[in-house]
Amino acid sequence: MARLRGVVYDLDGTLIDSRADIADSVNAMLRRMGLPEHEHRVVWSFVGEGAELLIRRALGPLQQERYPEAARRWREEYGERMLVKTRLYHGVAALLSAPPALRAVLSNKPGDFARKIVRALGVGDAFGAVLGGDEGPRKPAPDGLLLLCARLGIAPAEALLVGDSAVDIQTGKAAGVPTCAVGWGPGERSALSLADHLCETPAELCALLGRLGT
Repeated sequence: MARLRGVVYDLDGTLIDSRADIADSVNAMLRRMGLPEHEHRVVWSFVGEGAELLIRRALGPLQQERYPEAARRWREEYGERMLVKTRLYHGVAALLSAPPALRAVLSNKPGDFARKIVRALGVGDAFGAVLGGDEGPRKPAPDGLLLLCARLGIAPAEALLVGDSAVDIQTGKAAGVPTCAVGWGPGERSALSLADHLCETPAELCALLGRLGT
């Protein structure tokens, strides 16, 4: 592996715990549409591949024709709720103050929401770029990751993609970017076994970044 020069982070489940706000917004959408709500754990299983799939999974197979209405209502509800319960994971703020200084966020969440969240949580200045799932092909397509490497001015081999899901690891593999799975998010451990590295805490990841950067 080349010396590490920059890090691209997934957002939900990696930097922030947003599960409660996402579940609350989905259920508020369903209530407004007169549809049954889901338990939070069920909604969490819908997360990771972008807003459209989240909404379609929440609707279920018999309500797909109502997707346009649901998408509009979900954006309204999530726009009001995205910062009610969402927090940085413990240790993430310190992680984002450690080298390397070149950092970006690649999320399947809509980009305007992702940027608003990192700014509101006080870490917006830590990133050279934030790219959302509505601003190009969603993960696991490699396009967004390669674009962020270019924006940071680094080669794919000089980057590290950090995420909590199999989708993140697949994205890194497709782009030729080394990967690190994190164990503090909701990702399934078995799905993360193909990552090049696994860190259980932000402090452990911080130490890894130091080793890879030397």
